[in-house]
Formats: sequence, C-alpha cells, structure tokens
Amino acid sequence: MENITISEILHATNGKLISGNTNQSISSVCIDSRKVTKGSLFIPLAGKNVDGHSFISEAFKSGASACLTEKEISSQNSLGALIQVKSTLEALQDLAAYYRKKFSIPVIGITGSVGKTTTKEMIASVLGETLKVLKTYGNYNGQIGLPLTIFELDNTYQVAVLEMGISKIGEMDRLRKIANPDIAVITNIGLSHVENFKSVENTCIEKLKIIEGENKKLYINGDSPSLSKVQTSSEIIRFGVNGAYPYKCEEVNSNQYSTNFILSTENLKENINIPCLGMHNVYNALAAIAIALDMGIHLDDIKNGLLKFHSADMRQQISKCGDVILIDDSYNASPDSVKSSVSILKNINSAGKNILVIADMLELGKHSAEIHFETGRYLAIEKIDILITVGKDSLFLSQGAKSVNQNIITMHFSSNLEAYNKLKNLLAPKDKVLIKGSRGMHVDEIAAWLKQDF
Repeated sequence: MENITISEILHATNGKLISGNTNQSISSVCIDSRKVTKGSLFIPLAGKNVDGHSFISEAFKSGASACLTEKEISSQNSLGALIQVKSTLEALQDLAAYYRKKFSIPVIGITGSVGKTTTKEMIASVLGETLKVLKTYGNYNGQIGLPLTIFELDNTYQVAVLEMGISKIGEMDRLRKIANPDIAVITNIGLSHVENFKSVENTCIEKLKIIEGENKKLYINGDSPSLSKVQTSSEIIRFGVNGAYPYKCEEVNSNQYSTNFILSTENLKENINIPCLGMHNVYNALAAIAIALDMGIHLDDIKNGLLKFHSADMRQQISKCGDVILIDDSYNASPDSVKSSVSILKNINSAGKNILVIADMLELGKHSAEIHFETGRYLAIEKIDILITVGKDSLFLSQGAKSVNQNIITMHFSSNLEAYNKLKNLLAPKDKVLIKGSRGMHVDEIAAWLKQDF
C-alpha cells in the first residue's frame, strides 16, 4: 500500500478528527487488532460475536497510526489519530474507493453465479506472464474483502484482477463503486443465492451492475441463456461455443487431467491446452484468452499462462488418495456447479465406481426441495453409481435420483462423520470420489479425512 495521510482519510470518509495530527500518514489498513503493525489504520467492525471497538486501545499500543470509530469515545491519550465516522464499514468502503482512484492501471472485475474464482485465477495466470498482477486472494471478494484487497495495491502493480461476489440485491452497486473496473467478466447466471435474489432474472440484473460506462468492456458467456440478450452502456464482447462469437471454442477433447480445444477468432485458429477438465473450464479459459488478446498479450504468453493455472483450494482439485481418485470441490455448491463437477468426475478415465458425496445446497429459498430433487434426477442421468447425501434437503437429491434410476445406490446421513465412515468402508481401488456441498455444510472435513486416511 502507498502511504495516505490522515487528511485524506478524513476527506474520503467524511470523518471527524477527535485527536491526532492531520499530517500523519498510514501505510496499511487492518480490521484485526491482532495484525496491527506500526503505521496501520485500524478499522473496528462490529461483528455478531465481537465488536472491534473494544480493541482500539490495544491497536494504538501495537503501533497503529490511526483508528476509526463509529461510537462516541474519548481521545486515546494522543497515541495516534482517532477519527469518528458514521459507519466504520462504510468508511472502509469509501476509503478503498478513494484509494483505488489513485491508480490508472486496468482493473478487471469478475462475477457470475459459478466459476468466478477459477476465471480470476486463469486471467491472473495469463496476464502474469508479462505483467505484475494483483489478484483477489481467498474469499476476499465481498463487502469487506474487496476493500482490503484494494489496499494491497501499490505503484509496482500493472493490473488488478478482482473477484466480486454478491449474495443480496444492492451489493454490486457498492462493489462497483469501490473497484471501478475498466473491464468486467460475467461467467454465467444461475440459481446461486436465489433465496435472496428471488429469481434468475433478478440475479442477472444485479450482476450486470458490475460495470457501467461507454469506454469500458464487459465480457460475457454468450451461451448462458440469461446473458444472451443483455444490454448495457459498456461495450459487450461475447465468448462461447454455440454462436458467432468473436472468441469461440471448437473441437473440444479431454484426456485424464487436461482439455484441448481450438480457439477460433476472426484472425486465427489455435490449439489451446488447459490443465483441467470440464466444459465450464473451457468457458473460463475463453474469458481469460479474450481479455488477454484485447490487452495485447502475445498468444504464446497466453498459452503458457494457461498451462501454469492451478485450481484454488477446495475447487475441483484432483488428487490420488492411495488407489482412489479424489475430486475435492467442497468449497461451495449450487445446481450449476454440481453439474460442472459431475462432468469432471465422468471425464476421468478409471475403471472404478463413480461416487458422489454431496451435502445441502444452501440459499435456494422456498424451492429448495424441488431444486434438489431435479438436481438428483440429473445425477441419475449422468450415471452416478453411489450417491451419499448429508444434511436435510439433500435427501431430495436421493429421491430425485431414484425416480430416474432405481439401481443407483443412495445413502443419507445427518452428519459428515457418519457419511465418511460409510464412504471409507465401501471404497475400492480405482474408485472416483467427488465431494461437494455448500460452504456452510463443511464437507471439506470429509475431503481432509479421506486424504489423511488414504
């Protein structure tokens, strides 16, 4: 982070100086008092269990140059600048928006119902061949995480690749104002968070708010039905398989752990290889290729960058556990992401059984049972041999699967441990196991136990 002064913080947050010197500066922003270092700005947030305001004194003692507060508190013995604001969360966001404007580098924002993280990693890997890239780490993609990512910018970076995740109506407006992307990607529109968005149409409307302006570019998956006819003030560039797109994929072939396809544009046809499986990853790669080519990146660098791509933790990571193949996609789950992961399970050539361990898909609202049932029907069509479900609504997955294929073996459990104990006793050499579930179901435990025991 580049230094900013107390005076700038006051201007950006519309804050009131309680104590301290406006000529002081800060060199980092922190929301965890345990991570405060000399020169930090500590921004206390009120959480469900802990209120950061309780640690302001501790932050000053740890070397903070300044602290924000939304509560009436006295001066902290002149240990640093104390600034009062209406809301510390809004101040965090406003300050990040102000800081973002200090940089003229291209900022790329990525959203979508599924595939955000993978697309972000592919774009960063491709651009990283020739540019210094700031990218979102972990799950720092929301109302708190995105501002903290912005504060990592400094004058050495040449491009920023930022994931922008939302779960409620109104959130994308705030994220756009913070990141102010020059380029944006919408990977697809599906049923994720439909409990809050109420419909796929509302989801699409909200995601489209990621970018606005005539001099900006929006890259969208042309094959996503909800995105096929969208309009916006920004230039739209479509990529996909089933249309006359400027960036199109042809002739897809997969082997055990990689996928090849032909990239077709107005000026070239080129063989592309990506070290991952599934058509959804072909779409993700097309987004990365389109942006990189439009930014003037050489095709050889793009191809090398794609080959260096690695899946993020708990996102379709393929590994061997003894003689069993594990696909750990335990980070989150929605109907669309389940279908994508199952396609990977099918593409891995192994003589063993296809086993899916799946927990509830959360935030599907009043139609959750119906959506689980229909997803179960899809699983049966895709020839899952054993379906192990965990939770409450996942029981409808089993029922849906059975309604299509009475021969599919289904088992339902109320806890991850019960499910794992059954799983480990039925595994045989060359079996393939896919682990999937919403983040709140913590099925990453099952993947960890499997790796530990096998």
